[in-house]
Amino acid sequence: MNNFFSKKFKIGNKIVGDNYKSLVIAEISANHNNKLSIFKKLVKAAKDNGADLIKIQTYTANTITINSQKKDFIIDKKNPWGKKKYLWNLYKKAQTPIELTSKIFEYSKKIGVEIFSAPFDLEAVNILEKLKCPAYKIASAEINHIPLIEKVASTKKPIILSLGLASHRDIKLALETIRKKGNNKVILLQCVSSYPAPINEQNLRSIPKIMKQFKTLTGLSDHTKGYIAPVVAVSLGAKIIEKHFNLLKNKSVDSFFSTNENEFRIMINNIRLAEASLGTGKIEISKSSMSNFNSRRSIYVSKNISKGDIINDNNIKIVRPNYGLHPKFYKYVLNKKSNTNLKTGDRFKLEYVKKR
Repeated sequence: MNNFFSKKFKIGNKIVGDNYKSLVIAEISANHNNKLSIFKKLVKAAKDNGADLIKIQTYTANTITINSQKKDFIIDKKNPWGKKKYLWNLYKKAQTPIELTSKIFEYSKKIGVEIFSAPFDLEAVNILEKLKCPAYKIASAEINHIPLIEKVASTKKPIILSLGLASHRDIKLALETIRKKGNNKVILLQCVSSYPAPINEQNLRSIPKIMKQFKTLTGLSDHTKGYIAPVVAVSLGAKIIEKHFNLLKNKSVDSFFSTNENEFRIMINNIRLAEASLGTGKIEISKSSMSNFNSRRSIYVSKNISKGDIINDNNIKIVRPNYGLHPKFYKYVLNKKSNTNLKTGDRFKLEYVKKR
């Protein structure tokens, strides 16, 4: 892919890139329960608890599946959404109708938080373009929906692409499709597409490898419980963290793996602490450490020395603090004569050694 893809660009008024703080996305998904009042509370709470961006999903049951009860459309009973029985039932419950999408875009802009969406069909992209959607997410399961990827890439808007169900071949094809449309604003998200996702399957070491191999910005779409994975991801170079967001007492089809507002705030606080701890990467003494610089050792007189006395390990010592002679000279001065009188506690200096 050479260096075609940009390492810095804007999503709305937010900058994503190297040397910038990671952007944290609050994924609302189906937690709105098809109610504008809940949707508004979710967006406001996400903003108030530190989210940089709000993400929703734009689809209806009709645009994502078929109303069929044939075998192919039955949800496995072991699936966390198994009680819905059929794909149509699940997506009918979880969908975000166009009217709701329009109203929540308007509300988000009103309260001053950036919002974007994951479209699941071509018409959704047309609708989102009318709403001036600043970026697009390609969900893990849409990695092979090449017409959708082409349509999104044609907008020239930033594309966030989850890799939860992507093979190496899928990633290459998606990126090549985007590149052919002249779009160079792409972020690839490491992702485990299970709900909730096991912490031991996160494979976060893939984040710098994705960055190196595909020459894009990288991040994490996180479905784990807690915040360890996002914090580690940021330390490995993730520039986007996406986390499902819900209100504490709001039950929905996605609430069982979503993060409530309190947990979300704790996660962001820890992400910011992790970023602060990363520093510049320069090998140097820190500013606060310099106040303790003199706790290092140096050579001091440990017993009175008269002029002409032999300097030995009975009358000099390597001790704290650091105002005396550097310890590297210790062996050099041993067994030489002193050219002056010295008292216990005096800083030893090279000039006190008698020259032969």
